[in-house]
Amino acid sequence: MSNSTNDAEIEAAIIALERAALDRWGKGDPWGFTELSADEVTYFDTGTEHRVDGIQELRRLYTPREGKIKIERYDMLNPKVQVHGDTAVLTFNLIDHIRTAIEQTDERWNATEVYCRIDGKWKIIHTHWSYTNISS
Repeated sequence: MSNSTNDAEIEAAIIALERAALDRWGKGDPWGFTELSADEVTYFDTGTEHRVDGIQELRRLYTPREGKIKIERYDMLNPKVQVHGDTAVLTFNLIDHIRTAIEQTDERWNATEVYCRIDGKWKIIHTHWSYTNISS
């Protein structure tokens, strides 16, 4: 049986890691996520045709995005961390608030991050981003 106090500490730590990476991402710095990712990370998002395998492929995917992402602010909604030993699954909804010279837009996402404790540090071993289905 898990220790709920320890689980709460892990939950807070995982969410803090994710928020720090999201803060960097919104300023055009995708490397916070690669620094959090394990060498064997796997990754899906709406722009990937196939699964991205490994940290080198993830870096290749992120390189053209460097300096181009500008998110005014974001809202992380409904974060949930499920802890099972040295594995923690973080799921949440994200709303990116993006302002350009022309318009203000919001992008809505579903996110899953699977973290694993490796050498005492929490690392992402799998990421999946999808658009939120909003029906009128």
